[in-house]
Amino acid sequence: MERITVRLKIEIPSDKAFQKFVNELNEWWPKEYTWSQGELKEIKIDGRMNGLCTEIGPNGFRCDWGTVSEFIDSKKISLKWQISPKREPIPNPKKASDLQVSFVANGDSTIIDFEHFNFENHGEGSENYREMMNSEQGWDYILNNFKKHCEK
Repeated sequence: MERITVRLKIEIPSDKAFQKFVNELNEWWPKEYTWSQGELKEIKIDGRMNGLCTEIGPNGFRCDWGTVSEFIDSKKISLKWQISPKREPIPNPKKASDLQVSFVANGDSTIIDFEHFNFENHGEGSENYREMMNSEQGWDYILNNFKKHCEK
């Protein structure tokens, strides 16, 4: 199944863009794209190999929605995307798709190369899931939130 690829230019240095992506997820990730939505307490990436991507909601609700599979500080992060086509957590990372985000210095700005692939690992509904994530309401919307956060 075809990869989703997005190239984005952000007007801040690459090391800052990387740090904002990993450490400020709670500030830029769309709340409406979480299970807790308006009740979200925190969404975060544990920036290290095998670190968990976690949402914390009301009353201590916790959901791990990804695992860091590669971490090169200020350069690249890869994740197992452990959210199913039905928007349910996938405990088994072998049944998850993959994200890879690279941060390349371009003078005082950054080129971000984003890829989402291995949708077939999700099984039933994976083609529709890929189409949805490749739409204006998918990664385009999410990554534009990140760009706005960085450039404000």
